[in-house]
Amino acid sequence: MKYLLVVSLCVVCLHDGCGSEVNGVEGFMLLAGPLQNLNRENKVFDCSQPIPPGTGQYFEYLRSRGVTHFKVQLSWHQLRPAGLHSRPKQTVVTCYRTLLTQLLDAGLQSLVILHGSTVPEDLQSQFGGWESQELQKMFMLYAEYVFGEFGDLAHSWLILSHVEDIFHHGQPHAASYQQNIFQLNQNIYQLYHQRFADKGQVSLGLRTSDINLLSQIQPSIMMDFLSVHLAYNCSSTFNLAKELRSVQMASQNVPILVYKMTPLDCTDSQFHMLGHFLQVLNNDDMKIKGCDVMDMLGIMDMEDSPTSGAPLFRNSYQRVWDKFGVQVQSVRDTFLNESFPSNFQWATSSESFKVEGGWAEDRKGETIWDRFGHENKVINNQTADEACDSYHKVDYDVYLLRGLQVNTYQFSISWARIFPSGYQRSKSERGVLYYDKLINALMESGIQPVVTLYHWDLPQELQNHGGWTNASIIEAFKDYADFCYSRFGDRVKIWNTFSSPWVVSHAGYGTGEHPPEVKDYVVASYQVTHNIIKSHAEAWHVYNDKYRSSQGGKVGIALNSDWAEPIDPSRPEDVSSVHRYLQFMLGWFAHPIFVNGDYPAVLKSQIERKSDKCPHSKPAILPVFTPKERLRINGTADFFGLNHYTSRLVNNSDGGCAPGPQGVGDFQAHIDPSWSSTGSGWIYSAPWGLRRLLKYISIEYLNIKKVPIYITGNGMPTKHGLDPLDDTSRTEYMRLYINEALKAIVMDGVDVQRFTVQSLMDGFEGKQGYSERFGLHHVNFEDANRPRTPKQSVYFYSHVIKQNGFASRKDDYSKVPLVRYNPLMKVLPPSEVPSKSKVVWEKLSHQSRFQRKLYHHGTFPEHFSWGVSSSAYQIEGAWNVDGKGLSVWDVFTHKPGSIPGNASGDVACDSYHRLEEDIYILRGLHVKSYRFSLSWSRIFPSGQRNSLNQKGVDFYNRLIDGLLANNITPMVTLYYWDLPQELQNIGGWESSDMIDIFNDFCDFCFSTFGDRVKFWMTFNQPHTIAWSGYGLGQIPPNVKKPGVVPYTVAHNIIRAHAKTYHTYNEKYRNSQGGRVSIALNADWVEPKNVNVPREVVAADRAMQFQLGWFAHPIFKNGDYPDAMKWQVGNKSELQGLSKSRLPVFTEEEKKYIRGTADMFCLNHYTTKIVSHKTARLTPQSYEYDRDLAEEEEGDSPVTAISNQKAVAWGLRRLLNWLKQEYGDPDIYITENGVATESKTSWDDSARVFYFKTYINEALKASDLDGVKVKGYIATSLMDSFEWLNGFKVGFGLHHVDFQNPNRPRTPKYSAHYYYQVIKNNGFPTPEDEKPIYGHFGQDFIWSTATASYQIEGGWRADGKGLSIWDKFAHTPLRVFNDDNGDIACDSYNKIDEDVSMLRQLKVTHYRFSISWSRVLPDGTTKHINEAGLNYYIRLVDALLEENIQPHITLYHWDLPQALQDVGGWENETIIFKFKDYADLIFGRLGHKVKFWITINEPYNIANVGHGYGAAAPGISFRPGTLPYIVGHNLIKAHAEAWHLYNDKFRSKQGGIISITINSDWSEPRNPYKQEDIEAARRVVQFYIGWFAHPIFNGDYSDMMKTIIRERSLAAGLPKSRLPEFTSEEIKRIKGTYDYFGFNHYTTVLAFPVDYGNLQHYDADRGAGTIADRTWLDSGSSWLKISPFGFRRILNFIKEEYGNPPIIITENGISERGPVDLNDIHRSYYYEKYINQALKAYLLDGVDIRGYTAWSLMDNLEWATGFSERFGLFYVNHSDPKLPRVAKTSAVYYSTIITCNGFPDPASGPHACLNQEVEGTSASSTSIPFVTTVNFLGMALSTSDAETGLHTMFALLIAAVVVICSSVCCFKAKITKFDIVNL
Repeated sequence: MKYLLVVSLCVVCLHDGCGSEVNGVEGFMLLAGPLQNLNRENKVFDCSQPIPPGTGQYFEYLRSRGVTHFKVQLSWHQLRPAGLHSRPKQTVVTCYRTLLTQLLDAGLQSLVILHGSTVPEDLQSQFGGWESQELQKMFMLYAEYVFGEFGDLAHSWLILSHVEDIFHHGQPHAASYQQNIFQLNQNIYQLYHQRFADKGQVSLGLRTSDINLLSQIQPSIMMDFLSVHLAYNCSSTFNLAKELRSVQMASQNVPILVYKMTPLDCTDSQFHMLGHFLQVLNNDDMKIKGCDVMDMLGIMDMEDSPTSGAPLFRNSYQRVWDKFGVQVQSVRDTFLNESFPSNFQWATSSESFKVEGGWAEDRKGETIWDRFGHENKVINNQTADEACDSYHKVDYDVYLLRGLQVNTYQFSISWARIFPSGYQRSKSERGVLYYDKLINALMESGIQPVVTLYHWDLPQELQNHGGWTNASIIEAFKDYADFCYSRFGDRVKIWNTFSSPWVVSHAGYGTGEHPPEVKDYVVASYQVTHNIIKSHAEAWHVYNDKYRSSQGGKVGIALNSDWAEPIDPSRPEDVSSVHRYLQFMLGWFAHPIFVNGDYPAVLKSQIERKSDKCPHSKPAILPVFTPKERLRINGTADFFGLNHYTSRLVNNSDGGCAPGPQGVGDFQAHIDPSWSSTGSGWIYSAPWGLRRLLKYISIEYLNIKKVPIYITGNGMPTKHGLDPLDDTSRTEYMRLYINEALKAIVMDGVDVQRFTVQSLMDGFEGKQGYSERFGLHHVNFEDANRPRTPKQSVYFYSHVIKQNGFASRKDDYSKVPLVRYNPLMKVLPPSEVPSKSKVVWEKLSHQSRFQRKLYHHGTFPEHFSWGVSSSAYQIEGAWNVDGKGLSVWDVFTHKPGSIPGNASGDVACDSYHRLEEDIYILRGLHVKSYRFSLSWSRIFPSGQRNSLNQKGVDFYNRLIDGLLANNITPMVTLYYWDLPQELQNIGGWESSDMIDIFNDFCDFCFSTFGDRVKFWMTFNQPHTIAWSGYGLGQIPPNVKKPGVVPYTVAHNIIRAHAKTYHTYNEKYRNSQGGRVSIALNADWVEPKNVNVPREVVAADRAMQFQLGWFAHPIFKNGDYPDAMKWQVGNKSELQGLSKSRLPVFTEEEKKYIRGTADMFCLNHYTTKIVSHKTARLTPQSYEYDRDLAEEEEGDSPVTAISNQKAVAWGLRRLLNWLKQEYGDPDIYITENGVATESKTSWDDSARVFYFKTYINEALKASDLDGVKVKGYIATSLMDSFEWLNGFKVGFGLHHVDFQNPNRPRTPKYSAHYYYQVIKNNGFPTPEDEKPIYGHFGQDFIWSTATASYQIEGGWRADGKGLSIWDKFAHTPLRVFNDDNGDIACDSYNKIDEDVSMLRQLKVTHYRFSISWSRVLPDGTTKHINEAGLNYYIRLVDALLEENIQPHITLYHWDLPQALQDVGGWENETIIFKFKDYADLIFGRLGHKVKFWITINEPYNIANVGHGYGAAAPGISFRPGTLPYIVGHNLIKAHAEAWHLYNDKFRSKQGGIISITINSDWSEPRNPYKQEDIEAARRVVQFYIGWFAHPIFNGDYSDMMKTIIRERSLAAGLPKSRLPEFTSEEIKRIKGTYDYFGFNHYTTVLAFPVDYGNLQHYDADRGAGTIADRTWLDSGSSWLKISPFGFRRILNFIKEEYGNPPIIITENGISERGPVDLNDIHRSYYYEKYINQALKAYLLDGVDIRGYTAWSLMDNLEWATGFSERFGLFYVNHSDPKLPRVAKTSAVYYSTIITCNGFPDPASGPHACLNQEVEGTSASSTSIPFVTTVNFLGMALSTSDAETGLHTMFALLIAAVVVICSSVCCFKAKITKFDIVNL
């Protein structure tokens, strides 16, 4: 209450600042003072003694509470002790000047009182009283002196404060000297305004009771305002307004200052005078100048000194210490079991340079920490280059946050990632996109992002210009902040400008321990703080002015501070030193921002004192804020961010002239040895310090501007080397510190709104590298995957968050919303033999591989249930804990040798004790449901109700409640194989008694858990129980009776299931509303030959024996399928039995069983291929009853479990079969997953591919086939005990370390992938796969291509010389099927036919190569084969005749053998032979040919031909050197040919020339993994970069040079195996292109491979490659359809090589096997790839000038012979005439050419689409019985022959149109392709 007036006056008077006008009076004064003298009670301080300690802090305290002015009463006696003739007392003058300066420093103005009233005794003895004219002259001189001496420091003056006392004291002479006193005042007033200040103000002081004295004078000529002393009587009817109005009238409207206001008879509750005074202020006709707030309410904290009894100011620290310093330890450490306020923010944090890694990714600039690490300044020479790899692991990090269940995540932005140079002009959009992705991922998970703009990682380029010491950085930071607000502010609502800036100033620029290692605590450290504070203020104002109104966020600063306490509380100097300690740490930044825009007075006075003491070695130089800067800084925070970790004990000391806080501040800091240590030498646990610090902050900084406190950082490290997961010390630290924050809120009223635990995970801890671990999650920095594993502290913090503190809370989940489900009551007829469901094979088994594998994009229905599974025995452990009984699996696994490694489920994942940990990972996955099973023997140890174990029940109650608390639906399996052993002892499932026993168990579970559980499965995989447990005897109870017992067990299980279902239906369904079913397992079964009816019957029989065995009775008619009854019955009869071994249901049982499932629950893993066989009759066995032969599907990947291949397409067929067979039920896939070896810990890409393909097949069934798939459960939640495989394999989405007693769970790659599937609810079409509509440029090149050796034939015709391919193909075992190019397509003799095909395609260009050995048989110009040359002349002429431009490749791999005999491309002389060859061709053909390629795919020549030896010349014995030598010569040969053309032919021929370089695109196998990303980068640089970098950028890439050199030297070689170009060669090679000729086919997924010291190309590249399983196949093993990579590599060329003009010189796809003219896969390929090229052209600005389809026709595909066919036209090699037949793709490609792209269908039909004639497409469905016809010499199906006929007809018509349209064209006319522009 006592601060109420000040607050109110601030609101009324200072709304627009202290200089605002109130009631027409400017500069309203809120007045305090004067200062009291030490040791002289109630005496005003007169400078006769030193200024009291703490005065500066006191002034700041007053300023923080809104005071604007302070009374300074001068002592006439002390200043001029002997009157006129004495000199002023200089010590007193200095004292007063210091006092006035301190006021200004604190932001206060002074009201200087020249004198009170009483004449000093020494003057009175000389001159008498005020009636003396001499005394008045003396006073006039005194006033003149004061104005002159102090006028620079003060502007408000009170000449005499108590005039009335003069008059009353001199009453006998009153009449005579009243006039003299007023005249004296007037003279001083005039003196001041004439000589000293126009803008200053002079006043006179009177009591209101003596105001009538003013009637004698004219106040306006003797004062600027009147100072009055007013007495206010609270107990009377005093009228304040009336009193002041009478004063106003008497003073003739001069403004009034209520200089002193004395309340009379006013209690603390009687502050109605406050209201009166505020009313006066709001009265427009009153001119109130200000008021004395101290006398009005007595708010000044003045207390007796403990040592001297003198009145001293109690600063904020003393007040806090007075409260808490007296606490005894037991009180101090009392734990508060209360809750935090609702909506409290729970957070964790990270910092960019500590976690992101990716230090040079995507153009990120170097930071000072990058430089520091690279200069080996960090422990163990560690760097932050990769750190936690968070740059690539957004999903991983957000997963952890979901598991932790924080609602806020604080992270920092790397300035250098967004602005690499620190300036906006260098913006990196990819860096920006990273933070977009992170922020969006947080928002999607319901987590509020809190962004720190700067956390220590300054761009190095800014540091190069002085960093934070250079004031220009303020503008740079402002621009950076502005950009971040504009880009992210729509989602980010909380901003920290800086985090722990004290560390930057102290360690970065003071001690130099941190980068940038500046050791200058005298100047730099203080200048850095100065610039940081101003930068912060500017960033705050930018937000305030530009963004606050639209974005509604908050901007603050996170300041770090210890708490400190006196080492000896009894010593006042130690207490004072603590105050200095806090001001030098926290106040250095907080005081300017939160108090008055300036540094704390104690800091300034200490520095000033040290400067005076050390004039020749000043220990500190503190910059000064201008008044304008102070105003701009003050109040620039919407919250107070606090980073706090530890406390210190402080004592007073003499720091001498030493720089630094302790030296300048005269204090020393210490640690109490009793405090708990941590992994850091500077952090000791003293939790009570947090509460005290929070209270101190609230008093010191937050009294006027009430902003909340956010604890933005609190945590402790553990040392590396200890158990990284068992961090009990961190848990205790957090428990105590969080509780102290709670105390501050609840007990002290501090407004704390957030608690942030540092940090989310272990990271790079600055100079300490990775040796200190702050994380809640352990990061394994030794593993390239950077796996994150929760520590024990995670679960503690998660629990605190869940409870919102420490109060016990139990939520009631008993009222789960009731949803009514109608039981399935369909009665379906029995299945036929074979069943009608065989339509599935008829529909889907005839799909081509292309159709089967085509990926489907779409989403599942809106309320699709995504889940994950486990089972009790596999995960719970605690096999004999809390009264659990033995199960059959306990007994089995305890027998040595039963399981590999004698593993058991005794502990397993220890889920019984680690429930919170399981729920944590479920939250991380964000699943909707969790399927788990109940351990029967945990609930009923003996299996029966009379053994009820309440602790087991309690465990499942906790699990179910925990799931519901996190919005996860429990899906409960009642029996998952772990039968109580006591029940097995009485026969187990062989006994029909089990039906009632099981029902009783289920009844109990329904009644106990059914209020919350709504999804029940009675049994899991009864087929496994019956066959593996009682037939094969592989699993418990290990009964090996395959002929009868499996059928008996199944019979009992079905009846037990039915009874349980009816129990639920009759007793619980109405009240609980749940559903009940049974989980059945089924492989899909594919007939070995779908065209053979008997095989289809066998496949159907296999389905009925596995799935129908249980599903047919339950879902159809209550009985077994006829196929099964028939088989078992007949077999039994043949075996001489009197009745079938298959039990019989009575009619009553059938009726009871049918329809006992509310949905179909399916477990599925793999597909088998079956065929009919007549199986043996003995021994009797379920297996032989089936009459089947079973084998694995041949083309699918294997898994870690034998006979369980990953055959994804089988799932779709199985789901369709269920739909057909069982009446279209709702289907839940309740198990589906894949096993990987236990060594596959985190990077489980095989599992990702499995889910990617299997879930997509489920989507096809749902989206395309209308199957009612309602949910998908991934198997399994985590690695667990995998039955007979023990722990050798794992199915988990989470890795469990079974060697660690804590059983830590770590998410695998697959967990993050599955989360994305869940988030997207399937597989929506990715942006980069959505088609674009539009057109290429007007003169776009449309082409197709061939190569001489592949098509020409005529290998010895007309004098042609041998080539290396002639020799290679004639060498045994070199080419598939012994094919060769002797005849090939015979194009040497078929120019007209080839040109006819081109005419039909409507291409504008044709790319072909010249056979070097056909023109120059020995490779040299010694002999020119004119016949061979004439072939090319005729071909060029024929092309030009059709207005088709020839695009000639000089060299496409077929080197003359004669040159190979002398070394070939290894011999440097070939460079000039190639130049001579080029010279000849340019000279003979160049006047007609305008498009040239020097060399095609030098990579294949160098590496495939001379490294792998898989192509001619077939050399493989020097893979480490020869490929690089050959590549070197190829590049130089190309350059010479280019210069030859450029210098000799370009001017007259006007053509363009380049080289064609081929490359795959490469993506990381695991996109979250830096190592894989780097491997992908190496693949691209070693592929395309090998040749493109020298030609387009000059020299080999640094990556290639560095890697090959280092590996060569490491292997003991004297130099790099990669040859070096001379500087002259580099200049000659660079720029030898007119366009970028580019061949591209596919994309690969890369991962690192370490080849040790092997010296070859692949070892240098250090990467292996695979393909994504979802990518469509081709006829070539290396070529997968992956169109997105095409756009990406085109963009790579643009970025890497300066956006050169690109002509795509090859792109296409192969097929192999039977001829199919309806090549839909090729049309698909061209559509997708060309569309990606169009995107690159239109959206990305890639300069694409042309596209070439490979290839014109099927030809000799090098080492694969004629087995792989790439052609748009089929060439029939079985016909000697080699006829060419158009495929469907030829028409499609022709249409694209005609349209010049893809017209938008929204614009209506386009004329270019009308080229195709009806009937050109053939059906893609194969016919079981094919009739072949002869078509152009080929044996084709009638369908394909018809397709060929129509296609040829369509192309001929199109060709006629082209010919007719070109009759008038000049035959040799070049297309409009702009050669100049190229």
